[in-house]
Amino acid sequence: MKISLPGRKSGNVIDQRGASPGAGGMAGLPIGGLAKMGIPGIIIIIVLMVVMGGGSILGGGGSGFGIDPPLETEPGAAADESLPGAPDEMVQFVSFVLDDVQASWDESFAASGQRYDEAQLVLFTDGVQSGCGFAPSSTGPFYCPADQRVYLDLTFFDELASRFGAPGDFAQAYVIAHEIAHHVQNVTGISDEVRQIQQQNPDEANELSVRLELQADCLAGVWGYTTFERGILETGDLEEGLGAAAAIGDDRLQEQATGRVNRDTWTHGSSEQRVKWFRRGFDSGDASKCDTFGGGI
Repeated sequence: MKISLPGRKSGNVIDQRGASPGAGGMAGLPIGGLAKMGIPGIIIIIVLMVVMGGGSILGGGGSGFGIDPPLETEPGAAADESLPGAPDEMVQFVSFVLDDVQASWDESFAASGQRYDEAQLVLFTDGVQSGCGFAPSSTGPFYCPADQRVYLDLTFFDELASRFGAPGDFAQAYVIAHEIAHHVQNVTGISDEVRQIQQQNPDEANELSVRLELQADCLAGVWGYTTFERGILETGDLEEGLGAAAAIGDDRLQEQATGRVNRDTWTHGSSEQRVKWFRRGFDSGDASKCDTFGGGI
């Protein structure tokens, strides 16, 4: 990615690395997605189209919802200084991506007369106390709707490259964009609708979760389209994003962990599904194409 690192930290980045992570158990907020029998897909897309001013993102410029691959980082491990540089440089990179993703959403909301309330991103080490409860680094990056914050241990990016085979700055940017997409789902009311349907139909909870996660992948792809339009992407960047989406598919993670795949327990979607929906958002640049709720996925 062609990015600017002006030596500053985003006002929405809260650096808690090295702080005591606190204690306690994870809160019981269910992870969500949508099923065909729950909320009709058209209702979800209407919400997005109203907020986006017709469906297109024109941006130029508890537990939570998250990526959730299992990590095995040693306690106290530091972020890899090569990703993409020294730790301060990594914070600047995260700041750039966070601000760019949210600027595109802010412009899209404003175009339809809506206000976009920006999320904050908390950097932590080992574990963190969030509005959704305590989370260890092994949770992976996640978004907590209770406090409207994204939580990220930078060691995850090292794991993404070395363990899951998805290196590159655009792969890392995809992760941040995915979590901010969960924020968009939260502030537009989609996530609340999903949780209500999950509570009413617990047997469909996992399918609902998959559908919401795939929509977040698609919305992350929509932001990716804006980076292409503005000439920020470089050769190989799209492949990095697609590689990251594939690397954290439920089927690949299950096979890596146990040697078996159990579709009934999926909560985020397969590698193929995640790539498909990220690519759909990237190719269209249109949030109204991110209807993971109206039919097959």
